[in-house]
Amino acid sequence: MRRLVLSLFPLLLIAALAFAPAGCKRRKKKAPEEPAGLATMVHASDPRAQTQLVRGFHGVEQNAWRWTAGSFAATLRPPAGAAQKGATLQFKFVIPDVILNQLKQMTLSVKVNGQALPPETYTKAGEYTYSRDVPASLLTQDVVNVEFALDKFLPASAQDIRDLGVIMTMVGFEAKP
Repeated sequence: MRRLVLSLFPLLLIAALAFAPAGCKRRKKKAPEEPAGLATMVHASDPRAQTQLVRGFHGVEQNAWRWTAGSFAATLRPPAGAAQKGATLQFKFVIPDVILNQLKQMTLSVKVNGQALPPETYTKAGEYTYSRDVPASLLTQDVVNVEFALDKFLPASAQDIRDLGVIMTMVGFEAKP
């Protein structure tokens, strides 16, 4: 009997090793998954934001903000209930002194799914929030395209090879009550 066990031992060992990885996999806890799809609100510092900042946004600086070009675009998910109630677009940004000293003023124009929202003109440097109501009729899809355009910006130069518009910190939709 002992001889039989010793002769079967290598086979039993191989079988145990072959099934061990499968057993370990079943016992591991699943890591929490990120929510599927797009975010409603995108912060410049969030590394996941890159996929939603589709055009005209430069890389993250100081883990907090991004320069934009003269035109830039983002894709967002509308908040729950927006197809019935609409939502409010919020774009938080800064216009630095260095930009406005040269340009004197700039106008920001925005389109949501191709529909123009009222523009806003800025004549002073500082922090701003461009905030506009967006009608429910523009928020019926799972993906909303938001396009921004500045009438003036600093073009690429020897000092900076990027076009520089404003400094973005956040863009997204707020649900309406």
